[in-house]
Amino acid sequence: MGQSKQIFRSWVPEWLIRLTIFLVLFPTVMLFALSTANVNAATGFYGAEPQDIQFSMLLYYAALVAFTPLEKRFFSRIATKEYFLICLVLQVIVTYWCYHTREVTVLFICRFLQGVLNCGVTSICLTLLFSRLKSEHARETGYAIFYGMILCSGSLTSLITAPLVDDFEYNMLYKMVIYTFVPGATLLLLLMNRVHLVRRVPLYQLDWTSFFLYAPMLILLGYILIYGQQYYWLQDPRIVGSVIGIVLLTVTFVVRQLHRKRPFINMEVFRSRSFVFGITLLGGLYLIRGAFNITTSYFSNVLGMDPLHTYELLSYNMVGIVIGATIAARLVIKKRPLQFIWLVGFFLLLVFHSAMYFLFTSEVDEATFILPLMLQGMGAGMLLTPIVLFIISSVPEAISVSASTAGVFIRFTFFGLSTALINYFSLYFTRTHAMRLSDGVSRVDNGLAERLQTYQSALQSRGLMADQAARLAPGLLDKAIQKQAFLKYAMDYYELISILIMVLMLLIVITPYISRTSINVKAKQPAAATV
Repeated sequence: MGQSKQIFRSWVPEWLIRLTIFLVLFPTVMLFALSTANVNAATGFYGAEPQDIQFSMLLYYAALVAFTPLEKRFFSRIATKEYFLICLVLQVIVTYWCYHTREVTVLFICRFLQGVLNCGVTSICLTLLFSRLKSEHARETGYAIFYGMILCSGSLTSLITAPLVDDFEYNMLYKMVIYTFVPGATLLLLLMNRVHLVRRVPLYQLDWTSFFLYAPMLILLGYILIYGQQYYWLQDPRIVGSVIGIVLLTVTFVVRQLHRKRPFINMEVFRSRSFVFGITLLGGLYLIRGAFNITTSYFSNVLGMDPLHTYELLSYNMVGIVIGATIAARLVIKKRPLQFIWLVGFFLLLVFHSAMYFLFTSEVDEATFILPLMLQGMGAGMLLTPIVLFIISSVPEAISVSASTAGVFIRFTFFGLSTALINYFSLYFTRTHAMRLSDGVSRVDNGLAERLQTYQSALQSRGLMADQAARLAPGLLDKAIQKQAFLKYAMDYYELISILIMVLMLLIVITPYISRTSINVKAKQPAAATV
């Protein structure tokens, strides 16, 4: 980024510029995780099912993925200051619409529009961030900062919003986001000059046809991943119709890309073995990262921690992410072997899942989880940025944007797949273990009466009458069985994730061509939808 452009006014200090970029980027990143900041509060407010709230987040993600190839054309045509103002005003309007509605259908539309508008703001922030880092490895550092924020966004958003959900209705979160936009947006508009951050390209031959093929395909894919379990997969005509729709849209989209001079996504990227290996690692990482939600559920469902205390504990995970991302950036800049960085990162994740396998108990001290949570954060922080840089660097510069765009699609797909797998295995394993435990605590069990008496005595000691305690005791026993079933399910799932991690580590060890790809992103513009 040339200094001659004078992006910011000459009297503005550097620290204020960087603070302004962060203040704009933070609420933009926070919007993504807002849907699942408190699923119980959201379902209660909208009168919806948990799957509806999960689907609203995937709609936001699908919009990011689909609009990315088009967004760069608008960014290059409109002056950055005006472009930011347009995106900001529209984002505030749509977010205010989210604040006012209680209809899930309207929420779905708003979340999709938020994802489209998020592309522009994120693209501006990333470009400004790279422009302020003057070192030779500015982009590597910029990616590390940005992806560190992405990894922290879920826990940080939930930590900030937990007190609001306790004191106000759920929709107040959207009003909070509007307020958080104000300081950074005001500063950016005041401090920036009217410049174009990238080379101007006329707005002609925009491939809206590809967008209207790609976006519905992503939405249908998200629909299947979220609602498939609820509707018994191919036994329901809605899922069958969605599968047929995905196949037709995908075939049409791919054929169109192969015959266009300027494709939406250049399919040549999939001919690179390094690129395919990179997206395989990225998909595996998102499956592993998604399993972290089980730990969060364990804190609330089994240990009985409220959301505020849960996410205060997860702040140690955020500390680990910052440490891991910083270490990864330094190792990449020093050109240390990627195999070493990845093996260390996956090993830390393996240690976390192995440790949690033995820590999943009904009673445990909170301090016990501090070290495992930090290790999990360090592992994720050490992996995401190097994998993304590897993917972008694995193809020629001319199609690097397509590589980045395809990488966003992989993240969307495996993010949704992780949610689908957790939904499936939580039902399968929990039901299986609950039945086994119930068989062990049957009416012919000689110890059943003693267990019920124990619960009854505990209730009476808290002031309940004997007849009330007798009625409530079986409910406590059933609750204890459900807790044990959840613990068994969590252990089974983390065992599967541990096996996946070991498979990925084995692939890294036996793949010879990783070292042939050198990290080089100096001249490569990032995709806007990098969440």
